[in-house]
Amino acid sequence: MSPTTNPPTHPSTNLTKHHHSPAVPFTTVAVVGAGTIGLSWAALFAARGLRVTVTDPREDLDTTVTEALPMLADGLPGSDTGELRGRIRTTHDLAGAVADADLVQENGPENLEFKQRLFADIARYAPAGAVLATSSSGIVATAIAAQLPADSAARLLVAHPFNPPHLVPLVEIVPGERTSEETVEAVTAFYQALGKTPVRLHKELPGFAANRLQSAVLQEAMHLVLSGVLDAGEVDTVMKASLGGRYAAVGPFESFHLGGGPGGIRHMMEHLGPGLVESWQRLGHPELDDAATATVVSQTEAAYGYGPGAYRERAALRDRKQLALNDVLRRTDRN
Repeated sequence: MSPTTNPPTHPSTNLTKHHHSPAVPFTTVAVVGAGTIGLSWAALFAARGLRVTVTDPREDLDTTVTEALPMLADGLPGSDTGELRGRIRTTHDLAGAVADADLVQENGPENLEFKQRLFADIARYAPAGAVLATSSSGIVATAIAAQLPADSAARLLVAHPFNPPHLVPLVEIVPGERTSEETVEAVTAFYQALGKTPVRLHKELPGFAANRLQSAVLQEAMHLVLSGVLDAGEVDTVMKASLGGRYAAVGPFESFHLGGGPGGIRHMMEHLGPGLVESWQRLGHPELDDAATATVVSQTEAAYGYGPGAYRERAALRDRKQLALNDVLRRTDRN
């Protein structure tokens, strides 16, 4: 994504100057990378009235954005596809894309060396006060910023969404060793103003929190399928009819606490703690060789179809369910 044009010049600036209002600290966002995550971010930013520039080297960038917006707009109640498109500019020129950005949301490949090169370019061309956020699902900010000067590293952090960003509330905020507290506070306020739920991690670790939890569940789900206990569709049914709904209402610790009745988690730890340790030893550790992969793929495709048409249908159904769930939880939490 390295641009070939000369870098534009910018006046010296800082985060305070970029705070346009207490509610929405930034008004101009550059989305770097027009994959599934980047397009979702772009739609959300535009729906909240921000000026958005999307950049990606793909030749069909303009068409890709235009074709993605109708389905994304369906997940953003009150949004009009034409209005969203009117707030989104596309360009292949990275320098031009980030030239006046208050915040850069990077969504490139999960490769450390690539992100290091990309952020070196972004830091070179973006304003001196722009926040540099990566949507990385597992690479820590300290590693990405390792070769950047101190002032750029102070503005770089992980802002990892759960897919799709325009629907799922979570954003994991993971500062690096050199990220400034000012940056963390500014970006947290920004995502909150968008209606997101930012959660700051107190320590850096690969995979962060949500993906590590998801990976643990997926490990045992694969084991159940490959052991012949359930097929892929049945595992999904079990999850949706039990833990999925429960964890949307309360997390694992509150659930465990309530499971102990009046005695709460103290009772549960006393009576079930030793058994938990034993049960952890019985969890499966599946090997995903060719045969195992073929089994998982064939069962999942049999349950949900495959190809562009099936993707659009299932993604739209997922989005409607997620919207309904978000709405119910918001209304319930307010009461």
